[in-house]
Amino acid sequence: MTDSIDKKKMKERREPTDQRRGDVRSEYDRDEARLIHSAAFRRLQSKTQVLGLGESDFYRTRLTHSMEVAQIGRGIVQYLSKKKKFKEHKDHLPDISLITAICLAHDIGHPPFGHGGEVALNYCMRNYGGFEGNGQTLRILGKLDKYTADHGLNPTRRMLLGVLKYPAAYSGLVNNRVYESKQDTDTPYWLFKADSQKPPKCYHDTDKDIVDFVFKGFSPKDVKKFVRSKPEENKHDKTCFKSLDCSIMNLSDNISYSLHDLEDALSLGMINQAQWENHFKSRTNLFNNLSNELGNSELKFDNITKRLFSNASHERKNAIGCLVHLMITNVIIEDNGSRCKDPLLRYEVKLKSRVEQLREHIFNIVFDIVIKDENVQQLEFKGQKLIIELFQVLSEDPKRFLPKPTKKIWIEAKEDASKYPEKYLSQSTREKFEQEGKNVVEKAQESAQMRVICDFIAGMTDDYATKFYEKFFTPNKGSIFDRL
Repeated sequence: MTDSIDKKKMKERREPTDQRRGDVRSEYDRDEARLIHSAAFRRLQSKTQVLGLGESDFYRTRLTHSMEVAQIGRGIVQYLSKKKKFKEHKDHLPDISLITAICLAHDIGHPPFGHGGEVALNYCMRNYGGFEGNGQTLRILGKLDKYTADHGLNPTRRMLLGVLKYPAAYSGLVNNRVYESKQDTDTPYWLFKADSQKPPKCYHDTDKDIVDFVFKGFSPKDVKKFVRSKPEENKHDKTCFKSLDCSIMNLSDNISYSLHDLEDALSLGMINQAQWENHFKSRTNLFNNLSNELGNSELKFDNITKRLFSNASHERKNAIGCLVHLMITNVIIEDNGSRCKDPLLRYEVKLKSRVEQLREHIFNIVFDIVIKDENVQQLEFKGQKLIIELFQVLSEDPKRFLPKPTKKIWIEAKEDASKYPEKYLSQSTREKFEQEGKNVVEKAQESAQMRVICDFIAGMTDDYATKFYEKFFTPNKGSIFDRL
């Protein structure tokens, strides 16, 4: 027998709220409803997945991607809950409404223009606590969204744990030697190698209060084991573990971007049959061994290939569906190696080894041919440059250029930082400034106000960011009558 979960604690919210009279929903139903009705969720319809928005009305945005991740997440929970060999874990699995909410929320922190936007904001914020898209998701849910005054959507503890993909702060993982410093002063500020400015996978130090609330539901011994990280040579440090619910969301995301991004690439003609066959030239056994093991001829490499590259779109759709089904029905629950006692911190959901090898090999062709395609990278770079220049303008003269509601938050942030500098600077950063003889309060105020500008830009859609940029930089665009 495994330890049980304290379900009452998992349903707690930072700001206790009474249910409205006649409301028959569970706490996790309420989480899902709040997320679906949030502005941050709606904005996903106008944020980049891989292929640029406006290219076609067929290809995926972050909204449709999130809906597909949620569908896969529900499928995984339903499969595991009905399998006798996972009977002892049935009580540990999340409710359908909870895993749906976690999966739908997993991308809401990602800025405009995909990873180009993330690199750009981290570059601008590297002296103020950095920026990471998953960390911003936690920040939106627990602080920024305006369902409550101070606690965002005020989700349950378990939902916040489910979206806490990397349970360590920026300051604890960042390796500043990774960041490439600019030697050539003649090079424009926005011109750098993207790989040299990627953030560590983390939450933001300024959101430690959210994470503290999450881990109040667990024993200190378990928390200490769970939040461990490991050094990586010439890279930022990496966290070691994800919670049970988070592992389901993460796996669902992996399955979705491996298979559904493949489907988009095939539809666009970015991957042809010759490239596919060459990629699998020495690895057709990844399909054929599974076909023999499961007694399913549909999984034979030749049969899958024929359907993926069929002129009939329904054949391609059926092939993708066959692969999604393969992965959902080949998940397992295992001990994650953390040695935690609480099941939510101790177990993870993953694919069986052979199926994971197949998924990874499929993803590699998408990564190599689609994501690294020069046209996709050029679009990403253009978004990256746009975000940096917007940040420069707004941070240089915020009183002049910030919209009134954001300007109010910017002013209030300075006042808050003067009272509580520890909210905006990590302990190690405060100690460093003190040793250097710098004014800690002033540095906290600067970090707090930069974070407001970062939040404002990160919340933009691709279209809003483009129009906002054009108002500043395109002579024939923008009017005093424009209302973005």
